[in-house]
Amino acid sequence: MKKVLGLSVVLAVAPFAQAADIEAGKARAATVCAACHGANGVSVSDTIPNLAAQRAGYLEAQLKAFKDGTRKAASATSPTAIMSAIATQLSADDIANVAAYFASQPGATGAKSALLPNVAKSHVSFPEGYKESFTKYHTISFPATKQVRYYYANKTAVSAAKAGKPLPDGSVLFAEVYAAKVGADGKPVAGADGQFVAEKLVAYTAMAREAGWGKDIPEMLRNENWNYAVFTTDKQHRPGVNQAECLACHKPLDNVSYTFTLKQLADAK
Repeated sequence: MKKVLGLSVVLAVAPFAQAADIEAGKARAATVCAACHGANGVSVSDTIPNLAAQRAGYLEAQLKAFKDGTRKAASATSPTAIMSAIATQLSADDIANVAAYFASQPGATGAKSALLPNVAKSHVSFPEGYKESFTKYHTISFPATKQVRYYYANKTAVSAAKAGKPLPDGSVLFAEVYAAKVGADGKPVAGADGQFVAEKLVAYTAMAREAGWGKDIPEMLRNENWNYAVFTTDKQHRPGVNQAECLACHKPLDNVSYTFTLKQLADAK
C-alpha cells in the first residue's frame, strides 16, 4: 500500500516538475532563434523551416539531436552544423522551453518574418584596392556548388597569424567567388594546381572586425567583434543576406579566430 501511495505522489508531481516554461522559451527564442526562424516561429526566408505550431516533442528531439551530435553535419557550413553550434549552448531546460514556446504559436500564414536589425546589419564595407594591398593566401574548390574561391587577407590579419596570435580588431579576410569552368561532361575543369578553373565572378564574401562591432549581437551568436558580408559583383551588399547564419557557422571556431583558414593564413607567403 505504501508503494502504491508513493508511486501516486511521484506521478502527481512529475508533470509539474517537467513542465516547460513558455515565457522563458519566448525570451530565449527572441534573442537567438528569431534571427533565422522568426520571433514567432515564422522563418525569415524560404530556405529556413518554420517552427510555429510544430509539435513540442519533435522540436525538443531535434534540438537534442543537434546538441549531442546524433544529427550529423554533411559539412562545416551545412544547416545541421549551424544548428549544432547553437544547440550545444542550450541547456536541457532551454531546449524544453523553446520547443514548448514554438509549439504554442499559430501556424505560418505565408508571410516571412523580418531579419533582426541588430544581427542583419553588417559593418563590413567593400575593401577597395584589395588586389594591391592584401595578400592572396589560399584557394578552395567547392564540388557541390561547382565554385572556386580565392582568399585574401590584409596586413593586420597576416601579421597576427604569422606571429601565432589571435586575429585582432582591424583584420579583414576576403574572398572572390567564381563559378568554375565546366567541361563537356558537366564536371568542373581542374587546372595544373588541382583547383577548379575560374570562369565567371559571381560574388565576394568578407569577414572583418573592429572595436564594438559585436556589442549588439546576442552572446550565443557573437563572434567577438567579427562581422560578415556578401557583396555582388558590382561591390554592393547583397540584399537578403542573413548575417546570423554566418555568425552561427563560425561560432565554434573561437580557438582559431573564428575562421576556417587560419592555418593557411599563417603559412601565407
